[in-house]
Amino acid sequence: MEQVYNPYLPLTEYIPDGEPHVFGDRVYIYGSHDKADGAVYCERHYEVWSAPVDDLRSWRSEGVSYLRSQDPTNAGDTMQLWAPDVTQGPDGRYYLYYCLGFNEEIGVAMSDRPAGPFRFLGHVHYPEHIKGGKVLTEGFVFDPAVLTDDDGRVYLYYGFAPFGAKTMILPELPPEAVAQLPPALRNHYRPREPLTLGENSMVVELEPDMVTVKDEPRALLPGGNHEAGTGFEGHGFFEASSIRKLDGKYYFVYSSHKSHELCWAVSDRPDRDFVYGGILVSNGDIGLNGRERPVYPLGNNHGGLVRVGSETYVFYHRQTNGTEFSRQGCAERVEIGPDGKIAQVEITSCGLNGGPLEAAGVYPAGIACHLTDPTVENRIDYNDPVMKTQIRVTERQNQSFITGIKDRSTVGWKYFRFTGTDLLALELRGSFAGTVTVSHDEAGDRPIGAYEVALESGSWAEHIIPIQPRKGKRALYLHFKGKGTLDLKTLAFL
Repeated sequence: MEQVYNPYLPLTEYIPDGEPHVFGDRVYIYGSHDKADGAVYCERHYEVWSAPVDDLRSWRSEGVSYLRSQDPTNAGDTMQLWAPDVTQGPDGRYYLYYCLGFNEEIGVAMSDRPAGPFRFLGHVHYPEHIKGGKVLTEGFVFDPAVLTDDDGRVYLYYGFAPFGAKTMILPELPPEAVAQLPPALRNHYRPREPLTLGENSMVVELEPDMVTVKDEPRALLPGGNHEAGTGFEGHGFFEASSIRKLDGKYYFVYSSHKSHELCWAVSDRPDRDFVYGGILVSNGDIGLNGRERPVYPLGNNHGGLVRVGSETYVFYHRQTNGTEFSRQGCAERVEIGPDGKIAQVEITSCGLNGGPLEAAGVYPAGIACHLTDPTVENRIDYNDPVMKTQIRVTERQNQSFITGIKDRSTVGWKYFRFTGTDLLALELRGSFAGTVTVSHDEAGDRPIGAYEVALESGSWAEHIIPIQPRKGKRALYLHFKGKGTLDLKTLAFL
């Protein structure tokens, strides 16, 4: 039986900021495009992936959909394409909305097909009678999201509202000073006058031409500097706008200033009166059942909701390679209650599989949803481009594996269906002397197997551990104690 894991695309593919949409009989993913060991965000051109609505286990690449240099502002190809969104306009065509880093324009491209290729149409701008038709910049145009409503009206959402900061100044700096800037600024450093940042999320209606706004934009959700007394306290808007209409209500998904969490707000109208709902997903499970420590190295987050048949899913991303710049898309099923509320979902390894993975055969270790060691912090340090975290999923020469495993590391997968397995094989390499304890529980208090490791090799080798698992849907954890470091490539149930 074919199965699908998290991440749902190949482990050598990096499509973060995923916006899922159903067009016809397929689900399409529109996102940024990172690479393994990336030096900056979104180094590659846009590439669309899709799957049949009746089989979310079968994803295929639709190829490159839009080139960075197609935007005339970026003809020299010096800026990256950041998080996009796509809608089918009232005319039946497909419209791609994007930004080039912190450049103050929202670009629009058009295609007759949902997978593209898209061709440049223009930049979102005012009509001539408002501000002389200038390009829209109010409220800091960033992370666009777009909705074509049932009545054919089209709404554009955007915003970038860092907590505390109201301006960003990029002075003339020597190269060694530029290297010390936070990654999001360093990678797009261009000396300029003070840049006024956004204060809230913004919304504006578009004309049928899909590039002209009808009026001036206005605030939709409060940013962190304005959340007091709004119901959004502690979860004010930061970035990553996403909008869907489900069951007659408008669900707005966004990243709060905590950055690792996607939150949701809901309204009966597309352009006002949104009420805070809660955390939808954290890429470290922080907040889930009161959790304060992450189960996975934290990083920024961006994604959206999609209804496929009778099921609803949230798409989000995780960090790999120990940086912010090699992100991979993941997805989980969510439940919207009769009252319209969505409980925070748990990050898993089985994601879109429709149930636990079978505890049989070989799996890539890189689908682990739990990676912790003493270096994993409960906050994101954007001043550290390698994030201080040592344990991580990484890729070398098209091979994905977990590296940096050491004393007090825990690696885990949720969930497997155990039916009678009694041997677990791990493909390991490195220099390590100690023990590996296997359990179903995160703390490792109830072991189901243990193994003494004495390894000194740069080559991969299989190590077999007798286990006594409990039958049914179970998590699987490996707990490491000892001296040295290990890499883990695969696990197999024998």
